[in-house]
Formats: sequence, structure tokens, C-alpha cells
Amino acid sequence: MSLKKPEDIIIMDAAERRSVGVIALISMFRMFGLFALLPVLSLYATELENATPLLIGLTVGAYGLTQASLQIPLGMLSDRIGRIPVILLGLSIFAIGSVIAAMSESIYGVITGRLLQGAGAISSTLSALITDATRKEVRTKSMAGIGIGIGMSFMFAMIAGPLLAANFGVRSLFLMAAVMAIIAGMFLTLLPNIPRAKKSKRWSLMPAMRINLLRIDFYAFLLHAIMTATFVAFPFLLTSRLGLALADHWKIYIGALLVSLLISIPMIMSDHRQGRGQLISMAIGMILIAHLVLTFLSFSVIPVFLALAIYFGGFNFLEAGLPARLSILADDAVRGASLGMFSSAQFLGAFIGGLMGGQFLGQGRPADVFYMCALLAGIWLALQVFDRFSKT
Repeated sequence: MSLKKPEDIIIMDAAERRSVGVIALISMFRMFGLFALLPVLSLYATELENATPLLIGLTVGAYGLTQASLQIPLGMLSDRIGRIPVILLGLSIFAIGSVIAAMSESIYGVITGRLLQGAGAISSTLSALITDATRKEVRTKSMAGIGIGIGMSFMFAMIAGPLLAANFGVRSLFLMAAVMAIIAGMFLTLLPNIPRAKKSKRWSLMPAMRINLLRIDFYAFLLHAIMTATFVAFPFLLTSRLGLALADHWKIYIGALLVSLLISIPMIMSDHRQGRGQLISMAIGMILIAHLVLTFLSFSVIPVFLALAIYFGGFNFLEAGLPARLSILADDAVRGASLGMFSSAQFLGAFIGGLMGGQFLGQGRPADVFYMCALLAGIWLALQVFDRFSKT
């Protein structure tokens, strides 16, 4: 295999770097509010009026239902009227939902707020804006940069969430999410002039439903179903089985995330250079191994820490790599709709994962949830291996 010469390597120009940086900040601020709730929300929901295991899972995953429902319509709308108006609308709805959840006393009120948070469904529109602002030759690097930025947001949120919840209550996290959404909207003023994407002449999803795109959508569904179910159960594992106070949970998360970067960043860089499908299989295998460890070996901090680091390594790679692949394969005129399909699959997975996590946690055994996630990862890995060999 020949290596690229330095003169053949295409780098982003100043406008592309600025666009990617601003869009990354918008994504990071918006997702920070959601990520900070992940490690504490299931514990908080148990204390709310009318709480049941299923409703606890719904509280964690509810935002995924409205996200899944609205990503495609808003992605298509952004193809018609432009990205910026759709992004501002989505951030406004997200902020309103955050305030409603913060003010609610019952689990039903919090679920309502979470549904509204999800109605601010702009992930596909932000991804489409990235593709408008960058050339195809730097698209993977741009998407990977966004993915790494969201990974950093995830890391800081995993630290801040338990600390803020322990000192100021979970309501403060909802209010912080509203403020973050407002700040994210202000970042739009920093964008350079981005050429308007080619307008779609008709409202059609058919170009976004090619087999190679639907396969990536399904992978995104599985990735986020497993992720949400995992974080329904994981806080209970740390609290009930390992005896860690909520204020100490961040130590597990930050350590595991830092170790995971040693795994995921080389994988992302290798994928950028080679585009090899076996890296996807490797990342899925890491998720499978992590959940098997959490199921059978979660008797002390060390195996739990190592499992979480392995899980984050696989998750971060797939979170960055899947949308990059789809953005290159999607047709230009319907890229917003294609990324809307992808984002809908992500968030539908989050919704289903929340429900499954709550249901399997009904007996108070986090290991049941992790075993279910391991089964999903095993099925996913088998499908990926079959797909790879069917092409050879």
C-alpha cells in the first residue's frame, strides 16, 4: 500500500476551519446539557412522584422519541429553507423543555420536559451544515473533529454531572442545559458565509433509503440503544453494588474516558487514512467485551473501570466514524434528509434503549441490563462480519 505524499494531503482552509470550530462548539454546548444528565438521571427519577422502573427508563430515553420523530422533517426542512433558521428553532425548543423539566415535581413532568428537549432535533441539520461548509476531500476529517469535540463534551459532562448534582441538585443540570442552548445559538453569529446547499426540488426520502445508507442507520440505532440502556443501569451499579457515593462517580468516568482516548483516537486516525471495515468490527467487539465484563465480573472497581474504558473506546470511534461515512455516501441535494434518517435512527435507539434498560432493571439487577446489551452487541458483530465477508 502506497503512502500519500505530503503534497497530496488536502487540508482545510481558513473558512472551513472556522466553520468546523463554530459548529463543533454548538454541538458541544448542546450535547453537554444532555450528557451531564446521563450519569445521574436514573437515580434522580427514582425519587420523583409516581416513579416505576419503566418510567425511570422512559425518563432517560424520552428525548430520543421526539428526536427520532423530528430529525427527518427538520433535516428536510433545512434542505428547503436553510440550516440556520432550523438550528435556532431547535435550540429554542430544547431550552424550553429543559426549563419545564427543571420546574417539574413529578416524573411525568420531567418526561414532558425530556420530550421537548428531544423536539429540538437539530443533529442532522448541524451535520448537513458541516457538509455545506467543507469540501468532500476534508469531510471525514471535519466529521471526526466534530466527533472528538462531542467526545470532549461527553468527558467533561461526565465529570460535571455527578458533581453538580451532588452539590446543587439535578434541577441545576436542566437549567444549565437551557443556558447552554442559548449560548450555542449565539455562536451562530461567528459562522463565516457558507454557500447555500443545492435546494432539493421535491420532498422525497427515497435517495436516503439506499441499502448502504440504511445499514449505517441501523448501526447508529444499535449504538445508541446500547449506550442509553447502559446508563440506565450503570449509576445503580456504582451506587448499590460498589458502594460509591454520587459525588465520587466522576472519578470513574474521567479515568475511563481518558484511557479510552488512547484507544479511540488512533482508531479514528487509522480509519481516516485507510477506511478499513475491520475497525468497525473491532469497535463493536470492544462494546461486546465491555458488557460481558460488566455482566459477570463487576464485583470490584478495577474490572468495572476497565470495562468502561473499553466501552468508551469503541463507542467514541463509532460515534465519529459512522456519520462521516454516511455524509460521504449521501447525495448532495438530500444530505439533510439522509443525515435526518441517520439521526432519527440514533435517537430512536436511545428511546428504545431507555425503555429496555428500565424494563430489565425492574428486578434491581444492573447485570440483567448489561447482559441484554451484550446480546445486542453480539448480534451486531455477527451482522457486521457477515456483511464484510459477503462483499469479498
